Amino acid sequence: METAIMYIAAIVSVALVIFMLIKKMDIKITLFVMGIVLMYIGMAMGNTIGGGNFTSTGMVWLDPLKAIADQFKSTISSSGFIILILGGYSTYMSSIKANNVTVSVLTKPIGKIKSVYILVPVVFLIGNLLSLVIPSASNLAIILLATLYPIMIQAGMSTLTAAGIIATTATVMPTPLGSDNVAIAAELANTAEFAGLTASDYVFRYHAIVSVPTLLLMAAVHYFWQKWMDKKDKGGNSELQNKTEVEKVEGGALFRTVYAILPLLPILLLILVFAIQKITGAQIDLSVEVATLFSFVIAIICELVRNRSARKTLDETESFFKGMGGAMPIVALLVAGTVFVTGLKTIGLIEALQEAMTGLHGSGLGFVLPLILVALTALIVLLSGSGTALFFAMVPLMVPLAAAAGISVLAVSIPMGLAGNLLRAVSPVSAVVMIVAGSVKREPLEIVKRTSVPMVAGVVFMFVLSIIMFL
Repeated sequence: METAIMYIAAIVSVALVIFMLIKKMDIKITLFVMGIVLMYIGMAMGNTIGGGNFTSTGMVWLDPLKAIADQFKSTISSSGFIILILGGYSTYMSSIKANNVTVSVLTKPIGKIKSVYILVPVVFLIGNLLSLVIPSASNLAIILLATLYPIMIQAGMSTLTAAGIIATTATVMPTPLGSDNVAIAAELANTAEFAGLTASDYVFRYHAIVSVPTLLLMAAVHYFWQKWMDKKDKGGNSELQNKTEVEKVEGGALFRTVYAILPLLPILLLILVFAIQKITGAQIDLSVEVATLFSFVIAIICELVRNRSARKTLDETESFFKGMGGAMPIVALLVAGTVFVTGLKTIGLIEALQEAMTGLHGSGLGFVLPLILVALTALIVLLSGSGTALFFAMVPLMVPLAAAAGISVLAVSIPMGLAGNLLRAVSPVSAVVMIVAGSVKREPLEIVKRTSVPMVAGVVFMFVLSIIMFL
């Protein structure tokens, strides 16, 4: 009877979460509520919260709320703090217009390229580089539509080719500043195998050896696919309607150089330290949050020199702390996902799944778990347009399921994370596709035709490479 209750409760709760994702509703409260309900069900079955050590409040009906409070404390003191700091720095860079300078500097050379189809992989790769500065796929698309789209059209590129490239610029650029990479690195750092793992280690040692070749492959596929589609469609060019203007920041060469570097400074510092460690063997503990805070101090000094006004400079720093608040929903999603998994553990489902996964151990079918999770990610992303919500919800499950299946957790985390970010551009209901389609006055499905082959090729390639490297 308990087994039946466990499966019914799990199926209903998971189905509700998937339904909310497909309907593009915010799932944080749903995850919290379902996690609490599952904890009550588990306690009624005689189980302890989380299936492990939990210190009760003394009032059983308050214990699920204590579990949530404990999880908030744990997350905010680790990966949550890093995400908040990154959110603050990104907002500050926008406030002082440094992001605009970086976009201007990186996109200016594109106007000198006269070959239409050589522009295709160049713009794709530069757009992905810009995603380090502007992590939001939608915001990056808006900026590129305003800055690069007219240049591509003037060079003779077809509307759909230009649109297809812009819709795929925010994909899988390896960065320790990404909230998804921060979250999984923090989770792995709690295991014996990856104890002390930092986001930089995770990205540069593992993520990059899959994501960088994947980006290069997609750039090449873009070139051939757009060229073939142009011949097939025989479509002409059209002018961008209602384009958004990006505010220009005037300044000399020194100003443009320094302010173009500032948004990238945290990752440049992390790459430099990682390289020094590899070459010299020196032990330098530069975390993402320390690199970001150091960059923040440098940026404040630059603003003091530029403005020659302490009052104005200090007033602008308020945007950093507002940006931290703006990043709180990501932290809340991480906590909500963990609370939901705690509920599943309480009813015994995670233990049952682990037992099922042990059947794969040593059978040569270790790729089944990553394949199932990538397929589930693909389904949710295509139907909902959300590339990261499912990943964040699954982060607490990756380590135990991979251990039960007898495979490296990297064979799970990397394919699932990359698949979500890649397939977002293939969903006709994703924000980035709809923004691009609306801007160029085309149907979303027309944009998806141009994005589908490069992105699907990237998913297949990265999955196979991940299995080869980590399984």
